[in-house]
Amino acid sequence: MLFRQLFDETSWTYTYLIAEHQGGQALLIDPVLEKIDTYQELIKELDLDLIYALDTHVHADHITALGKLREIYRCETIHGEKSKADGVSRSVKDNEKIQLGKLTLKTIYTPGHTDDSYCFLLENQPTNMLFSGDTLLIGGTGRTDFQHGNSIQQYDSIFNKLLTLDSNTLLYPGHDYRGMTSSTIGEEKRCNPRLQVNSAEEYTALMSNLKLDKPKQMNIAVPANLKCGYL
Repeated sequence: MLFRQLFDETSWTYTYLIAEHQGGQALLIDPVLEKIDTYQELIKELDLDLIYALDTHVHADHITALGKLREIYRCETIHGEKSKADGVSRSVKDNEKIQLGKLTLKTIYTPGHTDDSYCFLLENQPTNMLFSGDTLLIGGTGRTDFQHGNSIQQYDSIFNKLLTLDSNTLLYPGHDYRGMTSSTIGEEKRCNPRLQVNSAEEYTALMSNLKLDKPKQMNIAVPANLKCGYL
């Protein structure tokens, strides 16, 4: 398998490129509009055929490259079915499979950070890989105070869905603000301070006291991302 983890320094966003092999079909997860040149260079260099571009949710901190990638590559653009974004090619349901040659990406609906948050589990590898968007981060979890976020739902998504995966499952988040690139489900169970709670109510109290600033690009990013990245 061919795998690349790419980083946007402005929004601290990770984008993931996956393909069966060099010269094969490929997909991008959470691409950032400002990085479109980087994606094009990499796709050309590796002789890839980009057939999918997908977002884990409607982002508030950067503008998605989904619309632009579809213009360039005629690729299928994908959101979860709970998304309110216009213009996506395909809406996937919970537990739906996205096939990339012999690679299988399973959709997991994980509301909480937003009401349209999805994670994607790459199966059939020696070690499964979870692309967790903003639901589960390395040493943290996604905020729940806007875009119909809900701490009770996020607790359920994390504890009753994501943490039930094999402990060796590799975790690749949508962001990291400390330079961490990956973790595992087992490590997060043991070490993530936000997961050391005994109930959904305790988790909700923890999340309600974060007092975070709103993302700087939110007023521009959300409207654009509801149109697949078109301003």
